Amino acid sequence: MTPAARTQAGIELLDQVIVAARDGGASADVLIQRGFAARRYAGSKDRRAIRELIYDAIRLCGERPMSGRAALLALAARDPAFAATFDGSPYGPAPIGPDEAAAQPGVAPAWLIEALAASGIDADQAAALLGRASLDLRVNTLKASVAQVCAALPEAVPLAGIEAGLRLPSDTSVDKAQPYIDGWVEVQDAGSQAVTLAAGAQAGMRVVDLCAGGGGKTLALAAAMANRGELLATDTDRPRLSRLMPRAERAGVSIVETRLLNPGHEAEPLADWAGTADVVLIDAPCSGTGTWRRNPEARWRLTPARLAKLVETQARLLDIGAALVKPGGTLIHIVCSLLDAEGAGQAEAFLARHPEWAAAPLALAVGTPHGPGMRLTPLSHSTDGFFVAKLLRA
Repeated sequence: MTPAARTQAGIELLDQVIVAARDGGASADVLIQRGFAARRYAGSKDRRAIRELIYDAIRLCGERPMSGRAALLALAARDPAFAATFDGSPYGPAPIGPDEAAAQPGVAPAWLIEALAASGIDADQAAALLGRASLDLRVNTLKASVAQVCAALPEAVPLAGIEAGLRLPSDTSVDKAQPYIDGWVEVQDAGSQAVTLAAGAQAGMRVVDLCAGGGGKTLALAAAMANRGELLATDTDRPRLSRLMPRAERAGVSIVETRLLNPGHEAEPLADWAGTADVVLIDAPCSGTGTWRRNPEARWRLTPARLAKLVETQARLLDIGAALVKPGGTLIHIVCSLLDAEGAGQAEAFLARHPEWAAAPLALAVGTPHGPGMRLTPLSHSTDGFFVAKLLRA
């Protein structure tokens, strides 16, 4: 493909990403893969260049652009060589008009910038949310030691303070490495590993992962429990939950039971666990403001109404989770968000509703105290953004 043809392909795929972000459609990654499947003539270098072009534009434009062309015009305004690919050639985009409007650069939509600032996230912290994410691994201590994995992956660097954490160059093809194939490691951000350790799960405990999804934190809990005890993983998303058991088998985890819950009626199938769990971990559905490094188009999807609905769902899940915890047990509230409405404010609201509960101090290897819990950010801790609170039942 010519450089102009790559630009035109980027415009067409960005148009789809923008519409999907507006209407709640497929993710950018999925749409790009579909686009490449329909463009089999595009070689590996073409695909890599188009993907980089699309994500550069997504990261550059804070507000959702009107079109893919407007998004790439914003890039063209910064790069004369790229602007020259708007050449009107047979497979390229039309030349740039003298008064043609480009999308405006920015970190996020204005209302989100205000919400982040009100939550103590300054301009530098906000800008870092769009940096390049690292590639982190969690060593599965049920199958291997950190030393064994480091011997097999010499480029891996241990993560300070996170016992089973390793960091690799971001372009490493982990899924083709033997330690991954053999279940020695799982791909998991350092921050995700750290907040899961806040649960203090131990062998022999009864533990619930209430919003388990594909099971990343479930498997980390199982390793912390030395694969001894009872571990219940639940979710309302059938496709995501269905991926957990094959991952558990690869990891050598045998203590996990999965349950698919009915959205809005999650409590009924959990009646047999009422008041008996040592730990309930809730990695709640959230805005994902802490994961923009990996999913930068997520900031185009979020609206104030969507955020309000998420906050409502989180509060309901915390109340459901609290009913499962035994006296003296622990409830862990986690969100991959830096908005106080979902993090510190949500934990404070829970404590106000449940005076018999109290926030416990946390001593994580990474993070900064924030409200009744701790906050992790890309700029300060080189992780995804998280808030975590440890709540104790009297």
